[in-house]
Amino acid sequence: MEPSRTATPLRLRRWPAAAAAVAVAVSLTSCASSEDSDDTAASSSSSSSSSSSSSSATVAAGSGDVVALAEAFVATLDDDQKEALNQDYSFENAANWSNFPNALLTGGGGGGGAMPGSSMPSGAMPSGMSGAPSGGAGGGMTSSTGRVGLQTDSLSDEQWTALENLLAGVTGSAENEGFDEILQHLDADDHLADNGGGDDYGRGNFFVAFLGTPSDSGTWELQFGGHHLALANTYVDGTLAGATPSFRGIEPFTTVEENGDTVQPEQQEAAAFSALLTSLDSTQLDAATLSSSFNDILLGPGNDWAFPTTSEGLVGSQLSDDQKALLLAAINTYVGDLDDASAARILAEYESELDSTYVAYTGSTNMTEEGDYIRIDGPSVWIEFSMQSGIVLSGAHPHAVWRDKQTDYAGTTS
Repeated sequence: MEPSRTATPLRLRRWPAAAAAVAVAVSLTSCASSEDSDDTAASSSSSSSSSSSSSSATVAAGSGDVVALAEAFVATLDDDQKEALNQDYSFENAANWSNFPNALLTGGGGGGGAMPGSSMPSGAMPSGMSGAPSGGAGGGMTSSTGRVGLQTDSLSDEQWTALENLLAGVTGSAENEGFDEILQHLDADDHLADNGGGDDYGRGNFFVAFLGTPSDSGTWELQFGGHHLALANTYVDGTLAGATPSFRGIEPFTTVEENGDTVQPEQQEAAAFSALLTSLDSTQLDAATLSSSFNDILLGPGNDWAFPTTSEGLVGSQLSDDQKALLLAAINTYVGDLDDASAARILAEYESELDSTYVAYTGSTNMTEEGDYIRIDGPSVWIEFSMQSGIVLSGAHPHAVWRDKQTDYAGTTS
């Protein structure tokens, strides 16, 4: 049973998108490189948002023991649901994620009649994608040609609450990031369902899977995703060893109200990228401009471990300190989707590599128009942001992916 769309879970107080991007940049500009400064910044970021419990999720974002929260979710499920949820840990299962509505992966509809971001007809499989391994329970909760795991349309209100508690515990607490961003993605898909997309869209069309058994020893992955959203947290011996690939997209890109909430998460990312690009002088912009245009991201689903061997664009060592802070702020709009402690650790690593990190773009510096594209390419970090044409609705909308050249799938390659 799908819960009422008006029963919204834990909501976080939000800043306007542009103000949030500027605030992050100012905070990062003032940070020293010492560990104490990183801790201070993380504490400041955490304290900048407040949360309030509702009748739904009650766990504060970025808190709680992951295994305990996972087990609490499992305890609410029946046997068929548990069978669908629990899948083998394998690269085949881990790599089975997509930004497409599940109906397209299973040969169904999908609203606007074409694959998002492409001209492929409904039901076509994207390049590099193969059918998911079979397994799990029947009844529409898993599919041999779509995503693996438990479909959210089977969840009761109690089960949704337990799932939201788990997601809140492994994601960031900042506004328009982490858990708040996930909630807005679910609202956005409800908006598509209500405005021309039909039953192929909506929060009931997402999937959650445990690849391997949640434990403080061994390897397992928490996988959650659906249209325009993919979360992949891989844990090794109780530690988050990989948080990518992480996909974020949103349609509509304009601010809308759905289920009584404001939907605008990806505007913060676009504002951060634009702030970086508009800080560059003409010589720097020329160096950052790509010779080819891009109509979508390169390292989307199915294109695993396919990082270009040669970096293009403007190298970070050619940036001023203020520009480096803006670059780090843009990176943080993705890293900040993680729980606050993990985000601080990973962001510090990316900060240490800024001088060898490249920025490249094509299109306008606004990052709001169809054809706008930006890439951040470092020794470890890889982020792409690409503005697409509308599928269900008119107007451009973004696709974005965060990958890590060292820890995608926690280093699993096959």
